[in-house]
Amino acid sequence: MSLKGKTAIITGSTSGIGLGIAKGFANKGINIVLNGLGDKNDIKKLCAEIENMEVKCIYHNADMTKPDEITAMIEVAVEAFGSIDILVNNAGIQHVSPIEDFPPEKWNEIIAINMSSAFHTTRAAIPYMKKQGWGRIINIASAHGLVASPFKSAYVTAKHGLLGFNKTVALEVAQDNITSNAICPGYVLTPLVEKQIPDTAKARGISEEEVKRDVLLAAQWTKKFVSIEEIAGTALFLCSDYAQNITGAHISIDGGWTAA
Repeated sequence: MSLKGKTAIITGSTSGIGLGIAKGFANKGINIVLNGLGDKNDIKKLCAEIENMEVKCIYHNADMTKPDEITAMIEVAVEAFGSIDILVNNAGIQHVSPIEDFPPEKWNEIIAINMSSAFHTTRAAIPYMKKQGWGRIINIASAHGLVASPFKSAYVTAKHGLLGFNKTVALEVAQDNITSNAICPGYVLTPLVEKQIPDTAKARGISEEEVKRDVLLAAQWTKKFVSIEEIAGTALFLCSDYAQNITGAHISIDGGWTAA
Protein backbone atom coordinates (compact mmCIF):
# COMPACT_ATOMS: atom_id res chain seq x y z
CA MET A 1 0.00 0.00 0.00
CA SER A 2 1.27 3.44 -0.92
CA LEU A 3 1.40 6.09 1.78
CA LYS A 4 1.00 8.85 -0.80
CA GLY A 5 -1.87 11.20 0.05
CA LYS A 6 -2.09 10.19 3.68
CA THR A 7 -1.80 12.80 6.42
CA ALA A 8 0.54 12.83 9.41
CA ILE A 9 0.50 15.02 12.49
CA ILE A 10 3.91 15.23 14.11
CA THR A 11 4.18 17.05 17.41
CA GLY A 12 7.36 18.97 18.16
CA SER A 13 8.26 18.94 14.47
CA THR A 14 9.76 22.37 13.81
CA SER A 15 13.24 21.06 14.61
CA GLY A 16 15.25 17.96 15.47
CA ILE A 17 13.80 14.46 15.26
CA GLY A 18 10.26 15.66 14.54
CA LEU A 19 11.34 17.78 11.58
CA GLY A 20 13.43 14.89 10.25
CA ILE A 21 10.40 12.60 10.40
CA ALA A 22 8.25 15.24 8.70
CA LYS A 23 10.70 15.53 5.81
CA GLY A 24 11.07 11.76 5.53
CA PHE A 25 7.30 11.34 5.40
CA ALA A 26 6.84 14.19 2.90
CA ASN A 27 9.40 12.54 0.65
CA LYS A 28 7.02 9.57 0.44
CA GLY A 29 4.01 11.73 -0.47
CA ILE A 30 2.51 12.13 3.01
CA ASN A 31 0.84 15.46 3.82
CA ILE A 32 2.21 17.07 6.97
CA VAL A 33 0.87 18.95 9.96
CA LEU A 34 3.79 20.63 11.68
CA ASN A 35 3.66 21.62 15.33
CA GLY A 36 6.18 23.18 17.65
CA LEU A 37 8.02 26.30 18.62
CA GLY A 38 9.86 28.71 16.36
CA ASP A 39 9.92 32.02 14.56
CA LYS A 40 6.89 32.50 12.29
CA ASN A 41 9.00 33.27 9.24
CA ASP A 42 11.21 30.25 9.85
CA ILE A 43 8.15 28.03 10.14
CA LYS A 44 6.76 29.42 6.88
CA LYS A 45 10.04 28.50 5.22
CA LEU A 46 9.82 24.97 6.63
CA CYS A 47 6.29 24.56 5.28
CA ALA A 48 7.41 25.84 1.88
CA GLU A 49 10.37 23.44 1.89
CA ILE A 50 8.09 20.52 2.66
CA GLU A 51 5.54 21.57 0.04
CA ASN A 52 8.35 21.55 -2.52
CA MET A 53 8.21 17.77 -2.09
CA GLU A 54 4.77 17.92 -3.78
CA VAL A 55 2.71 17.47 -0.64
CA LYS A 56 0.54 19.79 1.43
CA CYS A 57 1.80 21.19 4.72
CA ILE A 58 0.12 23.24 7.42
CA TYR A 59 1.31 24.42 10.81
CA HIS A 60 -0.56 24.44 14.11
CA ASN A 61 0.89 26.07 17.21
CA ALA A 62 -0.92 23.94 19.79
CA ASP A 63 0.73 24.11 23.21
CA MET A 64 1.38 20.53 24.30
CA THR A 65 0.55 21.41 27.90
CA LYS A 66 -3.01 22.47 26.94
CA PRO A 67 -5.49 19.68 26.10
CA ASP A 68 -7.99 22.02 24.42
CA GLU A 69 -5.35 23.28 22.00
CA ILE A 70 -4.24 19.72 21.25
CA THR A 71 -7.82 18.69 20.43
CA ALA A 72 -8.20 21.76 18.24
CA MET A 73 -5.06 20.80 16.30
CA ILE A 74 -6.49 17.36 15.49
CA GLU A 75 -9.76 18.91 14.34
CA VAL A 76 -7.99 21.49 12.17
CA ALA A 77 -5.96 18.71 10.54
CA VAL A 78 -9.08 16.69 9.74
CA GLU A 79 -10.82 19.77 8.38
CA ALA A 80 -7.82 20.59 6.17
CA PHE A 81 -7.06 17.10 4.88
CA GLY A 82 -10.20 15.06 5.48
CA SER A 83 -8.44 12.55 7.72
CA ILE A 84 -5.70 11.92 10.21
CA ASP A 85 -3.87 8.77 9.22
CA ILE A 86 -0.59 8.92 11.12
CA LEU A 87 0.10 10.45 14.52
CA VAL A 88 3.66 10.86 15.72
CA ASN A 89 3.95 11.89 19.37
CA ASN A 90 7.39 13.44 19.40
CA ALA A 91 7.20 16.65 21.46
CA GLY A 92 9.62 16.68 24.35
CA ILE A 93 11.67 18.85 26.67
CA GLN A 94 14.40 18.09 29.17
CA HIS A 95 15.74 19.40 32.46
CA VAL A 96 18.82 18.01 34.20
CA SER A 97 19.03 18.37 37.97
CA PRO A 98 19.44 16.33 41.16
CA ILE A 99 16.05 15.35 42.56
CA GLU A 100 16.37 17.50 45.67
CA ASP A 101 16.97 20.55 43.48
CA PHE A 102 14.49 19.64 40.72
CA PRO A 103 11.97 22.49 40.31
CA PRO A 104 8.41 21.16 40.71
CA GLU A 105 7.23 23.36 37.84
CA LYS A 106 9.80 21.70 35.55
CA TRP A 107 8.64 18.26 36.66
CA ASN A 108 5.02 19.15 35.81
CA GLU A 109 5.98 20.63 32.44
CA ILE A 110 8.04 17.62 31.38
CA ILE A 111 5.33 15.15 32.40
CA ALA A 112 2.74 17.21 30.52
CA ILE A 113 4.71 17.60 27.28
CA ASN A 114 6.62 14.31 27.15
CA MET A 115 3.86 11.99 28.33
CA SER A 116 0.40 13.47 28.89
CA SER A 117 0.31 15.19 25.49
CA ALA A 118 0.44 11.76 23.84
CA PHE A 119 -2.76 10.81 25.68
CA HIS A 120 -4.52 13.95 24.49
CA THR A 121 -3.44 13.62 20.84
CA THR A 122 -4.21 9.90 20.71
CA ARG A 123 -7.57 10.29 22.42
CA ALA A 124 -8.60 12.88 19.82
CA ALA A 125 -7.17 11.03 16.79
CA ILE A 126 -8.43 7.48 17.39
CA PRO A 127 -12.09 8.13 16.48
CA TYR A 128 -11.06 9.39 13.04
CA MET A 129 -8.71 6.46 12.52
CA LYS A 130 -11.44 4.00 13.52
CA LYS A 131 -13.92 5.66 11.17
CA GLN A 132 -11.62 5.23 8.16
CA GLY A 133 -10.41 1.78 9.21
CA TRP A 134 -6.69 2.56 9.26
CA GLY A 135 -4.22 4.37 11.46
CA ARG A 136 -0.65 4.42 12.67
CA ILE A 137 0.42 5.86 16.03
CA ILE A 138 4.12 6.24 16.68
CA ASN A 139 5.44 7.38 20.04
CA ILE A 140 8.98 8.71 20.11
CA ALA A 141 10.16 7.43 23.45
CA SER A 142 13.83 6.97 24.36
CA ALA A 143 16.36 4.52 25.71
CA HIS A 144 15.38 6.31 28.91
CA GLY A 145 12.00 4.65 28.58
CA LEU A 146 13.82 1.39 29.31
CA VAL A 147 16.69 2.37 31.58
CA ALA A 148 17.41 5.30 33.87
CA SER A 149 20.15 7.88 34.16
CA PRO A 150 20.81 10.15 37.12
CA PHE A 151 19.58 13.76 37.21
CA LYS A 152 16.76 13.12 34.70
CA SER A 153 13.97 12.00 37.00
CA ALA A 154 11.07 13.66 35.15
CA TYR A 155 12.27 12.69 31.67
CA VAL A 156 12.88 9.05 32.63
CA THR A 157 9.51 8.86 34.36
CA ALA A 158 7.69 10.35 31.37
CA LYS A 159 9.35 8.05 28.83
CA HIS A 160 8.68 4.94 30.94
CA GLY A 161 5.05 6.06 31.18
CA LEU A 162 4.87 6.63 27.43
CA LEU A 163 5.88 3.01 26.78
CA GLY A 164 3.12 1.78 29.09
CA PHE A 165 0.61 4.01 27.34
CA ASN A 166 1.79 2.75 23.96
CA LYS A 167 1.09 -0.87 24.95
CA THR A 168 -2.37 -0.05 26.27
CA VAL A 169 -3.36 1.83 23.11
CA ALA A 170 -2.11 -1.04 20.95
CA LEU A 171 -4.36 -3.54 22.74
CA GLU A 172 -7.43 -1.31 22.59
CA VAL A 173 -7.25 -0.68 18.82
CA ALA A 174 -5.70 -3.98 17.71
CA GLN A 175 -8.81 -5.05 15.77
CA ASP A 176 -9.38 -1.66 14.12
CA ASN A 177 -6.44 -1.84 11.69
CA ILE A 178 -4.61 0.68 13.87
CA THR A 179 -1.17 0.05 15.31
CA SER A 180 0.64 1.83 18.11
CA ASN A 181 4.39 1.49 18.47
CA ALA A 182 7.27 3.28 20.13
CA ILE A 183 10.74 4.13 18.90
CA CYS A 184 13.42 4.32 21.58
CA PRO A 185 16.45 6.23 20.30
CA GLY A 186 19.73 6.56 22.09
CA TYR A 187 21.48 9.91 21.97
CA VAL A 188 20.90 12.00 18.87
CA LEU A 189 22.66 15.35 18.52
CA THR A 190 19.43 17.33 18.40
CA PRO A 191 19.00 20.85 19.83
CA LEU A 192 17.44 19.20 22.92
CA VAL A 193 20.51 17.04 23.56
CA GLU A 194 22.96 19.83 22.77
CA LYS A 195 21.18 22.06 25.26
CA GLN A 196 21.52 19.53 28.09
CA ILE A 197 25.28 19.05 27.60
CA PRO A 198 26.31 22.14 29.62
CA ASP A 199 23.69 21.36 32.28
CA THR A 200 24.99 17.80 32.60
CA ALA A 201 28.57 19.09 32.74
CA LYS A 202 27.61 21.40 35.59
CA ALA A 203 25.65 18.72 37.45
CA ARG A 204 28.53 16.23 37.21
CA GLY A 205 31.40 18.69 37.54
CA ILE A 206 33.05 17.67 34.26
CA SER A 207 33.78 19.27 30.88
CA GLU A 208 31.33 19.29 27.97
CA GLU A 209 33.63 17.06 25.91
CA GLU A 210 33.71 14.59 28.80
CA VAL A 211 29.90 14.66 28.82
CA LYS A 212 29.82 13.64 25.14
CA ARG A 213 32.47 10.94 25.49
CA ASP A 214 31.94 9.59 28.98
CA VAL A 215 28.21 10.19 29.53
CA LEU A 216 26.27 10.41 26.26
CA LEU A 217 28.18 7.81 24.27
CA ALA A 218 29.41 5.73 27.19
CA ALA A 219 26.46 3.33 26.93
CA GLN A 220 26.18 3.36 23.13
CA TRP A 221 28.47 0.49 22.22
CA THR A 222 28.80 1.66 18.63
CA LYS A 223 30.21 4.97 19.98
CA LYS A 224 28.11 6.77 17.39
CA PHE A 225 25.28 9.23 17.80
CA VAL A 226 21.99 8.01 16.32
CA SER A 227 21.01 9.89 13.17
CA ILE A 228 17.66 11.56 12.64
CA GLU A 229 17.39 9.77 9.29
CA GLU A 230 17.55 6.39 11.04
CA ILE A 231 14.60 7.34 13.22
CA ALA A 232 12.61 8.72 10.26
CA GLY A 233 13.26 5.53 8.29
CA THR A 234 12.05 3.37 11.17
CA ALA A 235 8.90 5.48 11.50
CA LEU A 236 8.19 4.99 7.80
CA PHE A 237 8.65 1.24 8.17
CA LEU A 238 6.12 1.19 11.02
CA CYS A 239 3.60 2.83 8.69
CA SER A 240 4.12 0.24 5.95
CA ASP A 241 2.23 -2.98 5.26
CA TYR A 242 5.30 -4.90 6.40
CA ALA A 243 4.59 -3.69 9.96
CA GLN A 244 0.85 -4.30 10.10
CA ASN A 245 1.31 -6.97 12.79
CA ILE A 246 3.81 -4.99 14.79
CA THR A 247 1.90 -3.24 17.54
CA GLY A 248 2.52 -2.49 21.19
CA ALA A 249 6.22 -2.84 20.47
CA HIS A 250 9.21 -0.66 21.13
CA ILE A 251 12.09 -0.53 18.69
CA SER A 252 15.45 0.45 20.14
CA ILE A 253 17.86 2.48 18.00
CA ASP A 254 20.53 2.99 20.62
CA GLY A 255 23.83 1.56 19.48
CA GLY A 256 23.45 -1.40 21.84
CA TRP A 257 22.79 0.72 24.94
CA THR A 258 19.88 -1.35 26.29
CA ALA A 259 21.38 -4.68 25.15
CA ALA A 260 24.04 -4.57 27.86
